[in-house]
Amino acid sequence: MQALNSPRWLVRRDIDGFFGLALDNFIQILLIVSLCQGVLEFSPSLIYGRILPGVALSLVAGNFYYSWLAYRQGQAQQRDDLTALPYGINTVSLFAYVFLVMLPVRLAALSQGVAPEQASELAWQAGLVACLGSGLIELGGAWVGDRLRRLAPRAALLSTLGGIALTFIAIGFLFRTYAHPIVGLVPLGVIFLTYFGKVKFLIPGGLLAVLLGIAIAWLPFGGLMTWNSAQFTAALQPIGFYLPRFWLGDLWQGREVLIQYLSVILPMGLFNLIGSLQNLESAEAAGDTYPTAPCLAVNGIGTIIAAIGGSCFPTTIYIGHPGWKSMGARVGYSLLNGIAMSVLCLSGTVALFAYLVPIDAGMAIVLWIGIVIVAQAFEVTPSHHAPAVVMGLMPAIAGWGALIAKNALRAAGMGNPSNPFTPALIAKFQASDTFIHGAFALEQGFIFSATILAAIVVFIIERDFRQAAFWALGAAALAWVGLIHSYNWTIADTVIKLGWGAGGEWAVGYVLLAILFFYAHWQQQREK
Repeated sequence: MQALNSPRWLVRRDIDGFFGLALDNFIQILLIVSLCQGVLEFSPSLIYGRILPGVALSLVAGNFYYSWLAYRQGQAQQRDDLTALPYGINTVSLFAYVFLVMLPVRLAALSQGVAPEQASELAWQAGLVACLGSGLIELGGAWVGDRLRRLAPRAALLSTLGGIALTFIAIGFLFRTYAHPIVGLVPLGVIFLTYFGKVKFLIPGGLLAVLLGIAIAWLPFGGLMTWNSAQFTAALQPIGFYLPRFWLGDLWQGREVLIQYLSVILPMGLFNLIGSLQNLESAEAAGDTYPTAPCLAVNGIGTIIAAIGGSCFPTTIYIGHPGWKSMGARVGYSLLNGIAMSVLCLSGTVALFAYLVPIDAGMAIVLWIGIVIVAQAFEVTPSHHAPAVVMGLMPAIAGWGALIAKNALRAAGMGNPSNPFTPALIAKFQASDTFIHGAFALEQGFIFSATILAAIVVFIIERDFRQAAFWALGAAALAWVGLIHSYNWTIADTVIKLGWGAGGEWAVGYVLLAILFFYAHWQQQREK
């Protein structure tokens, strides 16, 4: 039953929610620093003086808005149980823009004799433009978002999120838990006791899990953290105050990237748009309905603010709303996250916190969020749609499996100019009855194909074969232009391939499937 009370800006369980969301954002910020330093070879002044202040602006804008929106709707509905939509940096776009936009621009500049500092400048400008393009796509999609949500069955939207949560969130952190069991298992037990077993501790369970994880990690038998004066000194060096600035001139200078790398920017923008729609559906299934158009618009605006402020990395509504709601987080956890992450980015203390607080100390919260998302996909959809949910899980599992396979190949010494990835790998995998070609195909645009396949199964279950055929034709259209399934080989990866007829064989397969469904519809009408 809804609580007939006015909302509060901060409740006790917001502390738990804050730790979970802050950890998620903190991991993304660590990835930004690590990839910008290690892969792009950006200078500390570029990372801490330009990129992270832009990240701070975007996180403040989104987290403050979603907190305000939850508070406002709570007042209008006289509810104190609304949970703000979680918000943060988009992980998929982060990797895509580093490896598929910024790194190629930098390497091309270096090959032409450009000085490393100038090559870094050009790569950063390219990232700004890619981020801006992603924001514009999502802002434009705000006006059609409601229509897309009405077209797709709930099982199709939620199963896609479930696949992402199961693979890219839950399993990864479960691996890490068992890689460091002394540190990882106790926080996981605290989280399970708190949220599954309803056990009450003297302090919020999320906070207790993090504190215990930190303590065990630094104890001698924890085996995870040891004091190193040199590393501590290095972690202190970036500390300072970095005032955000606007970089409109640099955006203009890098404008040609928008066309040159449209094949990367367009899928990423659409990926963010569909993912946000699915997260809104997930929130509604958990009992919190938010307006589609304003939320998508703010996602786009937040990403545009990031680009103008110096960040190359889009922001989005995060997966996990039902988890934070079950945790008891309400309005304040998002507000606290925005404040904490902005302080972290503007003060240059990222390296210091990374040194003092191991990710293992708080990852149990994120693992629990993943479990809740997968469970929701089954709990809030009709029970007879369960096969559709399972179907919707599979493309994300395939995409994750393809990622693991490529990571294994790179760890074995492949994926470099002297030993690049080539189509010859397919035959080698098939020798062990592993059709990696299919995994690579499902990896590309899996958020679209998962939604489509789950929707097809839903309509087949409901015996609406004509709708199933229309969804198959939609898949054919996406495959034909390369938004799903088709891919190119690079030295160390398989990446999406856009172009007219790029995914011809998959498009033909979907057309044939549509013909089959139309025949079933005709047969159904004939029997009536």
